[in-house]
Amino acid sequence: VVLDEHKEILHAVCGHAILAHREGCAFLDRLYKISVPRRADIVLVSPGGYPKDINLYQAQKALDNAKHAVRDGGVIVLCASCAEGLGEKVFERWMTTCPSTRYMTEEIQRHFELGGHKAAAIGMVMEKCRVFLVSDLTQEFVSKIFFTPYATLDEAYRAARELLGENASVTVMPFGGSTLPEVSAS
Repeated sequence: VVLDEHKEILHAVCGHAILAHREGCAFLDRLYKISVPRRADIVLVSPGGYPKDINLYQAQKALDNAKHAVRDGGVIVLCASCAEGLGEKVFERWMTTCPSTRYMTEEIQRHFELGGHKAAAIGMVMEKCRVFLVSDLTQEFVSKIFFTPYATLDEAYRAARELLGENASVTVMPFGGSTLPEVSAS
């Protein structure tokens, strides 16, 4: 079944497991996949509000989707409260003890660990572009977990424009946790 944000059934499929799964995915694509003409210089993304931004473990989903909308060398500005911190013990250990984002992506290949996989996914995004984080977390802590901290969206956006130029292209993803950008064929 495919559920909406209120846990109501939107669509149900049945039959052969693989074929039913493909049909369910096709339905989701029609709901959540969006076509973008090209990857943007700057992507402003929110997971979609509470509870999707309650912690970084949850907010990571929006970051993972935003990576498809940003160009290599661009900036993603992730706006997520993260009022409950990192949100998962294994994920927290990876984010606070790994010496670098590259180490995360290499370590997950050597030693897969549920929770660590999300840290590695963040590391992969950070190898592609810069990631600014606007959250309730302290700026010192945000810096220690490899993000560039900002107190407000306005400050983060201004910094991204200063970095990439006033003519930088921008994509806004207010529901990043459930939006999958796909570059349209040209």
